[in-house]
Amino acid sequence: MKVGIITASLPIDTKGALRKAKEIGAHGVQLWVVNNELDPKVLTPSGRQDLVDFMADLGLERSALCGDIGGFADPAAVDERIAHTKLMFDLCVDLHTPILTTHIGVVPEDADSRAYAALVEAVREVAEYAANRDCCFATETGPESGESLAEFLRAVDSAGAQANYDPANLCMAGFDPIGDVYALKDFIVHTHAKDGLASKSEEVPLGQGDVDFPAYLAALREIGYDGYLTIERECGDDPVADIVEAIRFLKEQEGVDQ
Repeated sequence: MKVGIITASLPIDTKGALRKAKEIGAHGVQLWVVNNELDPKVLTPSGRQDLVDFMADLGLERSALCGDIGGFADPAAVDERIAHTKLMFDLCVDLHTPILTTHIGVVPEDADSRAYAALVEAVREVAEYAANRDCCFATETGPESGESLAEFLRAVDSAGAQANYDPANLCMAGFDPIGDVYALKDFIVHTHAKDGLASKSEEVPLGQGDVDFPAYLAALREIGYDGYLTIERECGDDPVADIVEAIRFLKEQEGVDQ
């Protein structure tokens, strides 16, 4: 497995964040592409090629794109959000990065409800658009258990409907971040490396929370996952220092590239 950083956790301009990621030892980055210079509504064709060339010169990979725009559960906003997400998949193609991750909203508990069917329909439309471009739409874990999300993705029934596994989100929501790896084993294409405290629903630096990372990484290896562990640090007094320590922590773990 390789170590990445989501660029939103590095609070500087895009090229500065890419240089910093390379400097501190990341193998790649997940690019945040919403409401910034990388948003597909903003980034021009020449800008896209320049970004690809710049990262190639750095020797830095792209683990995925992140397109979090508020989910697909709001009927008043869903059409615009679907259209925006489709633009992100056009960006995926131009950046040679086939994975886009996002939160889709809370999956309703009642699988027979109209709200559940509407969310399935919205995600299926985006996932099919992705699949037709040899990409995938990776729903981030968090509001529901791994089993509930797996059932939802089976209902979507598209090769483009996959999962971005965030163990801290599951831990902080009271679910099992290790056991849910197995529940979602057929869908995990990308992961976030993040830690949290279950008792306080609080994110903490990697290795200082309730996620048993050696057990978690062992579970990922057991299901055959060999992709990115992308560090996400959404709070803290010095997130960059926490990221540096997180890279060191992950590279000490068995099965993680040095």
